[in-house]
Amino acid sequence: MTPVELSLFASRLDAVCDEMGGVLRNAAFSPNIRDRLDFSCAVFDDAGELCAQAAHIPVHLGSMAFAMADVVARMDWRDGDMVVFNDPFLGGTHLPDVTVVAPLFHDGELVAYLVNRAHHADIGACSPGSMPVSSSLDEEGLVLEPVHLLREGRWQEGVLERLRNATTDFLAARGDFAAQVSANRAGLARLSRLVAAGGTAGFRDGLAALNDYGERLARQTIGGIPDGDYRWEDWLDDDGQGNCDLPVRARVMVDGESVLVDFSGTAAQVGGNVNCPLSVAAAAVYYVFRCLMPDNTPSCAGVFRPVRLHAPGGCLLNARYPAAVAAGNVETSSRVVDVVLGALSRALPQRIPAASQGTMNNLAIGSGSGTPWDYYETLGGGMGSGGSGGGLSAVQTHMTNTLNTPVEVLESRLPLRVVEYGIRYGSGGSGRRPGGDGLVREFEFTRPAELTLLTERRRHPPWGLAGGGEGRPGLNRLDGEDLPPKCHRHVSAGARLRLETPGGGGYGVPDHGPGETTGCRDG
Repeated sequence: MTPVELSLFASRLDAVCDEMGGVLRNAAFSPNIRDRLDFSCAVFDDAGELCAQAAHIPVHLGSMAFAMADVVARMDWRDGDMVVFNDPFLGGTHLPDVTVVAPLFHDGELVAYLVNRAHHADIGACSPGSMPVSSSLDEEGLVLEPVHLLREGRWQEGVLERLRNATTDFLAARGDFAAQVSANRAGLARLSRLVAAGGTAGFRDGLAALNDYGERLARQTIGGIPDGDYRWEDWLDDDGQGNCDLPVRARVMVDGESVLVDFSGTAAQVGGNVNCPLSVAAAAVYYVFRCLMPDNTPSCAGVFRPVRLHAPGGCLLNARYPAAVAAGNVETSSRVVDVVLGALSRALPQRIPAASQGTMNNLAIGSGSGTPWDYYETLGGGMGSGGSGGGLSAVQTHMTNTLNTPVEVLESRLPLRVVEYGIRYGSGGSGRRPGGDGLVREFEFTRPAELTLLTERRRHPPWGLAGGGEGRPGLNRLDGEDLPPKCHRHVSAGARLRLETPGGGGYGVPDHGPGETTGCRDG
């Protein structure tokens, strides 16, 4: 392929993913998918290696890239099939993230897979919103091993019955699953045209050229990092079950054009739900190195070839079944990004930013009495600043890429009122380039409900770099009383929940004097 032909080929693959995302958003029932855009779409080859992805959720896409080969190898595929799964120990992340996979056949030959993953706020957990303060996987909802949702185009009633028994509003859930199926069908239609235009052999030659190109860019990027052994340590606040100050340690070893990231020394898996499968840790590592690569780097398997990782079995980042993992996907993945960036700041001090808010501030609310309802939200915060940029306020950072739920949607559909929503001024760390500010969001309950919080950076603030100050840690309050980082509460009508999210760390010594200590050290 010429460079122009390769660029066109990559753009057409990306367009397939973008169109899948458009169909999924427009067809979905739940605000979580339609308004917050908590979903991702991608194309994989016949071996389950990533070919392309839309610019959706990093933790979804990186984990799929790591685990999809094992998933597709488990199944017997026929034309018209779609397979559904969410098992974190068989290719998933956490149970609300449900993946639907469709094979593409051309002239009777399997050539690719169309995949989407979407967050379902009701997947049958022990508390509304399906993000409980759990201590085992069973408490987190319905566990779907890879199983056929459609077999040769026909819905499988046994799987639908499992979903019906797990969800409180099956019609809405069925609508969201139908949207995921529709998104894959749109992808199948578009990708089949691309394959037909060049033939199966031409399509595979294009993928090979794309992966080789991605690998070259990745190796050039890693080759630009000085060889060395770089370390960083940070902590998770707690696991919701009484275990606090859990260390996450990264050792980044750069050797020429390849890199090994070793998490030895990270805390052992715990009783709470901040554990995660290795695929989630891999997603965070891939994300960091992808951020260092040129903008034109394709999102394909070749990009990840020079990057290896190791996490001891049974640690927080490579937990064993049946560990609880609901917060690992959202909170622990954020800390993995922090420690890998921190380690790389030793090698690339001018390129790496200070810590961003380091949490997704997960809020799950709902009620099973009366008319059941579920609501799930992640909240933005401060972005860490760097030598040449960053420091944005009230934005989603790193492993999440969702929107907020619009106030108008939230108040029109749910028994909630938004009392305050704005920037938390002064929460960003001081520095020559100050860190971004977090945000404030306060809710009033108009009916009794249950709430669950899975948050981080309430005990350990985001660190600054190069003499920059720490960002302010976050705060959770119910009717003026402080709540722990992870908790579950029953609330009455009229109660008010206030979340103040962390600010980002600052960069550089501020003009008025030295910055605060960073709060982190070499491992």
